Amino acid sequence: MPKQKTHSGSKKRFKVTGTGKIMKQQAGMRHNLEVKASKRKARLNQDQVLAKADSKVIKKLLGR
Repeated sequence: MPKQKTHSGSKKRFKVTGTGKIMKQQAGMRHNLEVKASKRKARLNQDQVLAKADSKVIKKLLGR
């Protein structure tokens, strides 16, 4: 049986930590940045742990 290919869109958007959690970029940092406070932009710029329900699907797409 052939190897399963990694989903190329998923590998650009998610990364797996050493403990197996999946990290994603927080939404809301694409536009209207001048109206957002600096504190809010700093919070939005941090990576976020993906919800447990979604991580099962993403792990399958990443070939984990």
